[in-house]
Amino acid sequence: MAVARTAGRAAGRTRTLRLRGEALGQALALVALSLGAVAMVFPLVWMISSSLKPLAQIDLFPPVWIPTEQVKLEVGGQVYPLYEVQLDGETRRLVMVAKAQRVGTFADPDDLSATVEADVNRAKPVERVRLRWDNYVEAMTVVPFGTYAINTAKVVFGSMAGMLISTSLVAYGFSRFRAPGLGLLFLLLLSTTMLPSQVTLIPTYILFSKLGWVDTLKPLIVPSFFAGAYDVFLLRQYFMTIPLELDDAAKMDGCGTLGILFRILLPLAKPAIATLAIFHFMWAYNDFFSPLIYLHHQRNFTIALGLQSFNAFRATRYDLLMAASLVTVLPCILLFFFAQRIFIQGVVVTGVKG
Repeated sequence: MAVARTAGRAAGRTRTLRLRGEALGQALALVALSLGAVAMVFPLVWMISSSLKPLAQIDLFPPVWIPTEQVKLEVGGQVYPLYEVQLDGETRRLVMVAKAQRVGTFADPDDLSATVEADVNRAKPVERVRLRWDNYVEAMTVVPFGTYAINTAKVVFGSMAGMLISTSLVAYGFSRFRAPGLGLLFLLLLSTTMLPSQVTLIPTYILFSKLGWVDTLKPLIVPSFFAGAYDVFLLRQYFMTIPLELDDAAKMDGCGTLGILFRILLPLAKPAIATLAIFHFMWAYNDFFSPLIYLHHQRNFTIALGLQSFNAFRATRYDLLMAASLVTVLPCILLFFFAQRIFIQGVVVTGVKG
């Protein structure tokens, strides 16, 4: 019995130590994830804060997170800055009516004739919170961001339509049909993902130049009507999880080849299609390199290229640049928050079941 009790106490201590180890591991993981989240969110918070500041407060260190401005009072038709001044151990709110080097002349707002002199460096400006929303108005009007947004919408949704149509047809063929060499052809398609885009840049540019498409939106839209290898792979993997018996049942009901695709497979593949659409939206919206190569005039710029030109012409106006950057990144943030459930579901389903 004594041996059994000793063994039981030893097992209990081992279980207790294991539980403590697991709790410590979870606590450390939580701390690490929290620090990582703060590090990831920090630039976005700084950008939001800077977009609402006056230019003079952006470079301050330590940074001012909430924009403020000094309170000014209008007395007798004149506007004076308001300070907190220490006088005889008492803090008084006085306006500065004059200044000579480090000595300021302060007066009571209710009686400007009663003046006192004090060291300016020991007087504290009275400040209040002020969010400069007019930074956004100025940033959106100093360059034609409306034109940039329309061009971006044309590129994003036009190329998205082409990508979804072409990818669905090609993935359907690779997943549902059998033919000699089809596997080798699929491997050849996948091998194109290893080809650097820089290799095809010059031939592609010459081709589009011969077609007269340079400085138009066509080079950014038309290539999407030819399916990409990664998109085809993702959708093919999802199609292969759908039982072939559904195809046979549809054929017995008189459904044709394209009918099976549009009436059976595509409705069942909504998570994968939504994932492709989100991926493409993010890529096309943030693409900077292709517009830089093919677009020359400002009237054809997309938002990514327009923001770069804004930075070139207003390099010292960081307040306006932060406001413009926040407006341009807002669609991607909203898309993630509203579509994250579909996005995660699509990635998990296509990645696990494939």
